[in-house]
Amino acid sequence: MNTALEPTLHHVTCPGAAARGSSANHRMAYREWNATGDPACPRVIVCVHGLSRQGRDFDTLAAALAPHARVVCPDVVGRGESDWLADPQGYQIPLYAADMLALLAQLHQRGPIATLDWVGTSMGGLIGMVLAGQQDLPLPVPIRRLVLNDVGPALSWDALKRIGEYLGEPVRFASEQQGADALWAISTSFGPHTPEQWLALSRPMLRPAPEGGFKLHYDPAIAVPYRALTAQSVQEGEALMWQLYDRIGAQVLLLRGKQSDLLTPQTAARMLARGPRPRMVEFEGIGHAPTLVAPDQVAAVAQFLLAPETAGSA
Repeated sequence: MNTALEPTLHHVTCPGAAARGSSANHRMAYREWNATGDPACPRVIVCVHGLSRQGRDFDTLAAALAPHARVVCPDVVGRGESDWLADPQGYQIPLYAADMLALLAQLHQRGPIATLDWVGTSMGGLIGMVLAGQQDLPLPVPIRRLVLNDVGPALSWDALKRIGEYLGEPVRFASEQQGADALWAISTSFGPHTPEQWLALSRPMLRPAPEGGFKLHYDPAIAVPYRALTAQSVQEGEALMWQLYDRIGAQVLLLRGKQSDLLTPQTAARMLARGPRPRMVEFEGIGHAPTLVAPDQVAAVAQFLLAPETAGSA
């Protein structure tokens, strides 16, 4: 992790679902990285994490991009430093997308956005597709470049069931290291990491537990709507996601762990042949999902986002 630059923590008030202990609305936390010298830099890159993760997953990538843009890494509601919802049924993509619109409106107010890019890992990529695939949303500017990290319109049902086996389970750890070891046991598909890298990724995933030790950072109730999924409901949702995908006007980079069980080779091939026709980079020895910590993964994203515009590009 980069220790020379630290992000600043902010919050945005989001309408539409009350937080626990509150009568209205909820707050979403986000960290902003900026080494451009311009606190209102008009170039913004939003990085959104996966289902059970939080925004500090992007520390390494954000530090690499911060000399060029305001890099904004939210904790999706129910995770990290964000509020927990009173009604767990709110923990679904439509509310998450609405929260991101509130975030972008606040960022635009603090400093007008001229260029907007999006990096989404797994769930964060689904949110990005929802925003990039609808032309009538009140975005400050359209998403210009979109990185989909090991996710597409169709998700493997077997992989979703695998994730559901541990999501929301009540666990306690005696130490940070024990917590990191337990997280690694369910995350080996992320691929090789040094012990130092994994501990750095794991620390933000843990919170002191009232009874001692550590617990996971997220509201266990995020699992409630997830566990209500069925193979049929997932299939029905895919039809809508393909429609949104086909409407994406942004340039798209598709990242895939070559051993991913969530984004299958068949789905990736369909994505390459239709809609925004992305470029794909695969990482050997990685499943679901690349953590964007390894130098080759950071370089792939940075080269795509920071490449100069070419004639006819978005």
